[in-house]
Amino acid sequence: MTNVRSSGTVRFGHTELPAEQRDALHKAIKLEWVTLVFLAVSTTMVFLVLGNSQAMKAAWIEDLLSFLPPVSFLVAARINRKPPSVDHPYGYHRATGVAHLVAAVALTAMGAYLLLESGLGLLAREHPTIGGLDLFGNTVWLGWLMMGVMLLTAAPPVFLGRAKMKLAGKLHDKVLYADADMNKADWMTAVAAVAGVAGIGLGLWWADYAAALIIAASILRDGVRNTRAAVSALMDKRAMTYNDAGPHPLHGQVDGYLRGLDWVADARSRIRDEGHVFHAECFVVPLSRTTPTFEQLQAAREACVAMDWKIHDVVIVPVAVLPSEFVPGNTSGGER
Repeated sequence: MTNVRSSGTVRFGHTELPAEQRDALHKAIKLEWVTLVFLAVSTTMVFLVLGNSQAMKAAWIEDLLSFLPPVSFLVAARINRKPPSVDHPYGYHRATGVAHLVAAVALTAMGAYLLLESGLGLLAREHPTIGGLDLFGNTVWLGWLMMGVMLLTAAPPVFLGRAKMKLAGKLHDKVLYADADMNKADWMTAVAAVAGVAGIGLGLWWADYAAALIIAASILRDGVRNTRAAVSALMDKRAMTYNDAGPHPLHGQVDGYLRGLDWVADARSRIRDEGHVFHAECFVVPLSRTTPTFEQLQAAREACVAMDWKIHDVVIVPVAVLPSEFVPGNTSGGER
């Protein structure tokens, strides 16, 4: 899509979403605000019954870290709406990638810290204790409250995560996907914390540290996986699906369309992910090495942009020979 200003200059690219994606974005923003409210309540509840359990401490820290993806998503959603400028001619779509990296690095660092702390506590054979609480004249074991709070806060993130997962695919939003993936796995944290507290009650002091190690390992796994994906995207890795399951099918669609044009002998593209949208550089070899007309190039470009809302900008470059040193391998296949 091309935007023409009154001055006569041309700005390539667009920041407006189609109706379906615009509706999905509004729903995602609402879900993230609901998530933040839920996290504010749940982290407060867990903090009030924290006690000396290492598993509960790990679960509480994970709840605190769960604030990062929603906040990152909301900040990025505001920034990447800004139109391209002189200093940022490609727009601000990569705010999503930066937000993804910030959240992922924080997860990795805290997961490693908790893993080390819990492991050292287990090796030192420190025996955690859980006292009682005076409630209406009766002494109640605090462990019952701990387990009750964890079970109460386990279910909502699972439903929130499933709802976000559907929207992440529509928006091609990796921050939203990472948040949804973490939410869907939160029940495992709750179960591990309950098992650790129950272990203390049964005299199995090591069960608390074992549960904490499981939670820490889950945090670290999420952090490492998301850090790898975020760094690769910022280093202009070929465009992948929103869940990084494989190369995005638009690679093959763009190349297939260009090769099918009656004036093109061969074509190959390199597509990079700018955040929500893609930037494509398409190299085409004209038949008999004739120079394509302006109308042919413009029609090809507009057809590529019209393929999918995610194709933000397209550059078509006529060449005598495909530059294999810049576009290695088959763009419709896997990495080489």
